Amino acid sequence: MLSIPRDLWVSIPGNGENRINTAHFFAEAEKTGSGPAAAVRTVHENFGVDVDAYVRFNFEGLISVVDALGGVPIELETSTGGLSPGIHVLDGESALAFVRDREGSDDFFRMAHGQIFIEALLRKMSDPRAWPLLPGAFISLIHHVDTDLAPWVWPRLLVAVLRSGPGGIDARIISREMVQGFTTAEGAQVLAPDWSRINPILFEMFAQ
Repeated sequence: MLSIPRDLWVSIPGNGENRINTAHFFAEAEKTGSGPAAAVRTVHENFGVDVDAYVRFNFEGLISVVDALGGVPIELETSTGGLSPGIHVLDGESALAFVRDREGSDDFFRMAHGQIFIEALLRKMSDPRAWPLLPGAFISLIHHVDTDLAPWVWPRLLVAVLRSGPGGIDARIISREMVQGFTTAEGAQVLAPDWSRINPILFEMFAQ
């Protein structure tokens, strides 16, 4: 799992250079539903990574899944996201607030929060005591998800996640040491990728 800063300045197929998150925006503005494919193409052309499938879900989906699981406990070593050190059980609304929090305007904090939460969510799902709640969480999810994954893949994916657990996922972030901030001619504050530092991570994770 690789988290990419949304302000990363890259080549957008058919739209020149811009923030990486504009690939989805431009495509959706032109044709509804084309955003995920455009995002996949952008990742492939800039990172050289083949993306086999996409899953897109909205904020309501996150809230409903967390609530269906009865909340998700996270353990923090330091204060972050408005929470003190220790264990906190997040309901849907507080989980959304945590993963969206950027502690000012720093997107790197948001990515870190997202990975903290995903690991906590996987830990909750791997707990046998939560297994009776998984069907309800899945039903909540499918009402808010858009994906090109075949229906028969979902059970296999769930089993793989449960078997691997949170410690079985290689989670990385394109960190602030891998980018250089600069201002575009239009005055936008963006991040230029340092490929000499990013490419080794891509090779380690994807052998590409």
